Amino acid sequence: MIQWLSGFSYVEMALIATLFTWGVTALGASLVFFFKVINKKVLNGMLGFAAGVMIAASFWSLLAPSIDMAEQLGQIPYITATAGFLSGGLFLYLVDKIMPHLHMGLDVSQAEGIKTNMQRSILLVLAITLHNIPEGLAVGVAFGALALGDGTTATLAGAIALAIGIGLQNFPEGAAVSIPLRREGYSRRKAFLYGQASGIVEPIAGVIGAYAVVKMQHLLPYALAFAAGAMIYVVVEELIPEAQREEGGSKTDISTIGCLLGFAIMMVLDVALG
Repeated sequence: MIQWLSGFSYVEMALIATLFTWGVTALGASLVFFFKVINKKVLNGMLGFAAGVMIAASFWSLLAPSIDMAEQLGQIPYITATAGFLSGGLFLYLVDKIMPHLHMGLDVSQAEGIKTNMQRSILLVLAITLHNIPEGLAVGVAFGALALGDGTTATLAGAIALAIGIGLQNFPEGAAVSIPLRREGYSRRKAFLYGQASGIVEPIAGVIGAYAVVKMQHLLPYALAFAAGAMIYVVVEELIPEAQREEGGSKTDISTIGCLLGFAIMMVLDVALG
């Protein structure tokens, strides 16, 4: 795979990688053709796994390379990384307040963002789409970072590892959209289409991220930290609370174990390949 990808430009690599992560979202959404409901404990474990992957990716694939690159470019590493990290969180906070969206299990009257008359299904899809912006951006920036060309700070194998990790955690997100929509009365086909649509923003964000850092390489450390901050915002604001919401009880063991497994797998992927 590495040999095959090396024949493409960095932006093209980012597009291919994010099309893969979108495809895994669609694969997760396709579970709606086999199940009408999903056990809440299973869903909690899957969402916990997704949170663990994102936390690990934020450090191993984004923040650590950001610090190394900032030092290499003569910047003050902790200032660049901190500024980028906080800016990424602030960006997602503002998008969260502006984009209309609705979290699973809530009434449409509890939709967040700008008030709108959008259908409940669209608001649910927008909630997951919000998560996918930093994920696509992270993959795009990781491939764009290859433009630095030193062969040590950023590697193609490391970028591929990040894409695989993001793809793994997209699987439960696709299912988390399509199956609840099926339970609410949507046809399997319509629920699937809405579920996979939540991942379409990833190739868009990925190409934008890769193109921006290829053209402005001095922004690479900041962009990597920015993507990390945005992903951590999603984990803390959305994934962990949702993963620990238990129907008829308060046990959080399954989601916690899922988070640990997700972190461990992403860490192994990044260290082994990166």
